[in-house]
Amino acid sequence: MDFITSIPHYAIWAILVLSVLVFVHEMGHYLAARYCGVRVEVFSIGFGPEIYGWTDRKGTRWKISAVPVGGYVKMFGERPDSGAPDAPPMSAADRAVSFAGKTLGQRALVVFAGPLANLLYAIVVMAALFSILGQPYTPSDVGEVDPQSAAAHAGFKPGDVIVRIDGTAVDRFEQVQRIVQQSPGASLRVTVLRDGAETVLTAVPDTVEFKNRFGGQSREGRLGLRRTNLDRKLVRHDPATSLWLATTETYDMSGKIFEAVWQIVAGTRSVKELGGPLRIMQMSGETAKDGPITWIMFTVILSINLGLFNLFPIPLLDGGHLMFYLAEWVRGRPLSERIQEYGFRIGIALILCFALFVTWNDLVSFDVAGLFSLS
Repeated sequence: MDFITSIPHYAIWAILVLSVLVFVHEMGHYLAARYCGVRVEVFSIGFGPEIYGWTDRKGTRWKISAVPVGGYVKMFGERPDSGAPDAPPMSAADRAVSFAGKTLGQRALVVFAGPLANLLYAIVVMAALFSILGQPYTPSDVGEVDPQSAAAHAGFKPGDVIVRIDGTAVDRFEQVQRIVQQSPGASLRVTVLRDGAETVLTAVPDTVEFKNRFGGQSREGRLGLRRTNLDRKLVRHDPATSLWLATTETYDMSGKIFEAVWQIVAGTRSVKELGGPLRIMQMSGETAKDGPITWIMFTVILSINLGLFNLFPIPLLDGGHLMFYLAEWVRGRPLSERIQEYGFRIGIALILCFALFVTWNDLVSFDVAGLFSLS
């Protein structure tokens, strides 16, 4: 399906994906605020004029707004009295339920709860899938080694069983594939079980560039290992084991995301791999066509990305607020309003530049310019 003609289909699924993840993120802020005794005035999915809403018994206005991108939780007294010089001083009763009137630790908890909720969403959803449907499982043994491949040069042999990569235990071929794909050109210390004894091999995955199924430019590592017995199956676990495995999967995914970001910063990974709103829109629609499980797993991956992105120490993001709170803890008093204002302006500029860059990546990837070519 052509991207342009598929925009309505993609847009519907993208709005649904973002609405779910924004709701999870803002619910984290909301629940933490309520736990700390902060009065929440508005819980909005989307921005702009209200389309539908209601007010609960606590006085919170729950609403769906016209622009279905993002959302927010508005808390009473988010800024101290000094931020509004013309306003009358806040009463003791109001200050007790205001965000600004809470301790540094409580404010940090409320801010951190948003990204945390995104990570917990990933854990809970994967745990449910592992319990109900099962976890994809393929044994980590080597069936064939491609001649002249990175694996052959490293000394892999058919029959080897991979047990650790860079000290991380693995028992599924899916884990091996994920680590290798996300480590192009990196030196990996691989421990294999061979003839009953452990052997350590050093492998450097070949770097392969290709266009992925969503039209974007991707780069991944490949060793050249294959399995001859493709007995991939789903293994169901009890709830406790599923929760533990989902937590470790989320931890591993988070680590690989940070590693990929560092590789992009260091220049060993192409910035063309960064996708923006158009890519998310397309992926939402394509994964929906692949079935509910694929779509749900896409929301899991996107939720982890959203949670981690919000923790970056950029003013305006949750991580930026936490950075200010860290400075407040070190100094014993908050940063001045002027410094925070400059920080937020810098944050807005950085986020706008990033948004423009990834959108440009999307446009180039989808060859939008070619759609309007006269040739």
